[in-house]
Amino acid sequence: MRKSFIGASCKLFYSDDPVKIMRAKGQYLYDEQGRRYLDCISNVHHVGHSHPAVVKEASQQMELLNTNARFLHDNIVQYAQRLSETLPGKLNVFYFLNSGSEANDLALRLARQYTHHKDVIVLDHAYHGNLTSLIDISPYKFRNLDGQKKWVHVAPLPDTYRGKYREGHQNVAQAYADEVKCLIDNADKNGRKIAAFFAESLPSVGGQIILPTGYFQRVAEYVRAAGGVFVADEVQVGFGRVGKHFWGFQLQGEEFTPDIVTMGKPIGNGHPIACVATTQEIASAFSATGVEFFNTFGGNPVSCAIGLAVLDVIENEQLQENATKVGDFFMKLMNDLKEKHPVIGDVRGCGLFIGVDLIKDKETRDPATKEAEEAVRRLRDDFIVMSTDGPGRNVLKLKPPMCFSMEDAQLVAEKLDQIFTDISNKKR
Repeated sequence: MRKSFIGASCKLFYSDDPVKIMRAKGQYLYDEQGRRYLDCISNVHHVGHSHPAVVKEASQQMELLNTNARFLHDNIVQYAQRLSETLPGKLNVFYFLNSGSEANDLALRLARQYTHHKDVIVLDHAYHGNLTSLIDISPYKFRNLDGQKKWVHVAPLPDTYRGKYREGHQNVAQAYADEVKCLIDNADKNGRKIAAFFAESLPSVGGQIILPTGYFQRVAEYVRAAGGVFVADEVQVGFGRVGKHFWGFQLQGEEFTPDIVTMGKPIGNGHPIACVATTQEIASAFSATGVEFFNTFGGNPVSCAIGLAVLDVIENEQLQENATKVGDFFMKLMNDLKEKHPVIGDVRGCGLFIGVDLIKDKETRDPATKEAEEAVRRLRDDFIVMSTDGPGRNVLKLKPPMCFSMEDAQLVAEKLDQIFTDISNKKR
């Protein structure tokens, strides 16, 4: 039935031998035979699958009311207020939508209306959503489709392991920021003006990249001087995933504030809700057109009840602290394995956003794509679901529900140790 009715481009995990999941709880998935899988993939189910507090609030509000967000209701304003308490003070205007793609599309509209410019700068390998407007600013997608538009400018991904400027560079943040400055200058010479710089606060599709500290500040300075705005895409990594901070962009320093922040995925723990936060100035420019903006379901009472419940769970169960503790522990385990197994080239991450970069050779750092595929397959056989990312599909990525435990981390490390040992023995 799947092959008959669902578009072939909608790929399954483990497409050669797919897993049929029937229920889930916390960080675990259960298949049709009742077998339990440890979930290292579902960053959407942020506070854990089927969390009782989230389910309760959703059910109660659904029984009472769920209607068009253009009626007055307490939930939407209370939720906006709660979100504002997690953000820098000037980000105090909110638009609610249904998906991260919708949020990034609106961010693009806001930036263009505010600046009266069109062009956008993005990072190489970036992915910002599946709407046409966002495919156009996602090198991860457009390079396999219609190619790069004239109004899109692609800056090098600040990957200090395999990028243009690496860990030995004396000022890697400045070097990568200067690449953005060159794009701005070249655009200006060609009569083009920058509306926005879009960046995932921690690039995921690019390979679980941790950006060099200070990069965003320098880029923002250049972009704003050119009349543009800075958009931080938090769709993957917001809501405490990085552990130390509630938002990924805060890793760049407390003094840095984007002009627009987009949210999705974890915001609703699997329920479709998204948000854009911006400044009064940008919001005023958007409303000054006289063209009404509304989203029928964005910000509806049920969605906002769920959003509030997610915030409560993050706080009450100390999930930021858990992300820091478990993430640091897993990073240590992976770095210990790196010393033992040459196939591991780099271990990078923050909180429960971690990438293990597999390589063929330590000198060339060529991606070990087949080895990564084998690791994912073998983990699945051991009832652990994990996936890969990065341009070479060689980066094992850990983005589990935030209730992931020390015992879970230990189990994954033990299984990977055995897998990498077997891979090494095959090569001998």
